[in-house]
Amino acid sequence: MITVYDVLRRPIVTEKSNFQSGKLGQYVFEVASAATKAQIKEAVQTLFDVQVERVNVLTAPPKRSRRARSRRLLVRHAGYKKAVVTLAEGQTIDLFEGVK
Repeated sequence: MITVYDVLRRPIVTEKSNFQSGKLGQYVFEVASAATKAQIKEAVQTLFDVQVERVNVLTAPPKRSRRARSRRLLVRHAGYKKAVVTLAEGQTIDLFEGVK
């Protein structure tokens, strides 16, 4: 059984996620691979005290690269599950806010 604290692993902060949080009210998290949309919604609402409108989930594939000498494919980075959480109008999560 996954607890609320085990669902969210870390926030994903990139240029795209900064744009989404600023203009669209969407926040991106890396989540546990066994987490469902309902568990993610409950975790964000409980931990950050905000109202979640929708949750989109996608699985990022593992990144592969070639070894220089033997040209064999090696899996370098494991895949992970990512959730894009849309909040209600006018609500924010302070974790993602930059320097003011």
